[in-house]
Amino acid sequence: MSEGHFYSLEGPLDSLPVARQIRAANLTGFGELVRNLGADPRGIFEQHGIDPRTLRDPDAYIDSRAVVELLEHCSASFNDSLFGLRLAQLQDADVFGSVATLCRAASTFREALDSFTGFIPVVHCPLVELEVAEGLQTTELRWRVPAERGQADQAQYKGALMNMKLLRQLGGRHFKPSYVNLAVDTRKKDVSDIAGHFGCGFHGKTTTNVIAFPTAVMDQSVGSSNRLLFKLLGGYLERVRAASRLGVVQRVEDYVRGALSSGSCSIEHCAKKLGTSVRTLQTDLSDNGLRFSDILERQRFEIARTHLEQGQTTIDDLAAMLGYSEQSSFGRAFKRWTGSTPQRYRRHLQPRQAA
Repeated sequence: MSEGHFYSLEGPLDSLPVARQIRAANLTGFGELVRNLGADPRGIFEQHGIDPRTLRDPDAYIDSRAVVELLEHCSASFNDSLFGLRLAQLQDADVFGSVATLCRAASTFREALDSFTGFIPVVHCPLVELEVAEGLQTTELRWRVPAERGQADQAQYKGALMNMKLLRQLGGRHFKPSYVNLAVDTRKKDVSDIAGHFGCGFHGKTTTNVIAFPTAVMDQSVGSSNRLLFKLLGGYLERVRAASRLGVVQRVEDYVRGALSSGSCSIEHCAKKLGTSVRTLQTDLSDNGLRFSDILERQRFEIARTHLEQGQTTIDDLAAMLGYSEQSSFGRAFKRWTGSTPQRYRRHLQPRQAA
């Protein structure tokens, strides 16, 4: 077990996004919106390489570029220059998942913003870069995503409104933003509509994405503060941040440890959880001199050995924990690994432990 892993004996608590991935929760409400416009969302998903089944799990990860292109496609197809804002209206701050929960549990607005800027790139979208620029009178939440080919205006609109929704939750009903600047190619006739969505002055075609608000808000208490939850969830996310630096082998090991007892631990499910294809995952593992089956066997053996040494788990329960439908299948596998049955292995340990 590598230092910094964020799983218990039974397995990891979550998976992590990589490279251009983003949480599937970002498309919450998309199907409803598109159907109301008279179109088939499934066809649009497939056109952009997004498996609709993935969207059933808001914590799954999908390609962020595909999301950007999907939103731009819909903007053009429905002749709606503010499609991203329409979608964001159907969502709430829980799109940010555990990070939103952590922010709401913070003691102060400042502590919440520190959590937001620190953990969004870890568990929501690795590409986004956030910072807080605090001035004497005005503070700015700034963010940027490295430029890629093609427009991303709709994603910018959507992201800005989601950020604003979280800030309003944290600041309470008296929170009043000062202005919003976005690096988007805004049409003049849309400016007043956009300003209405944000509840403040708006400027497009800027170089930086900004939501500004009075600095006095920073030391304001958060009404939903929960110190125990903040400490527990914050500690978990810190370990997630450490685990995010792990390579593909360690991440597959994390998946295996968490999925064994489900009975559906497979390379297909693993690839889906990591947001990649089976072929790519096989290639990545091969580059490390491994196959998925190698990791599966090794993790089963390590977990089996740990539980047998502790002596508190029955052989039947251990077999189920490792994903075996029958104790006999586990017994044959364990004998292949060690040359001994699980029962004999445990009996052999008992005299040494007693000594």
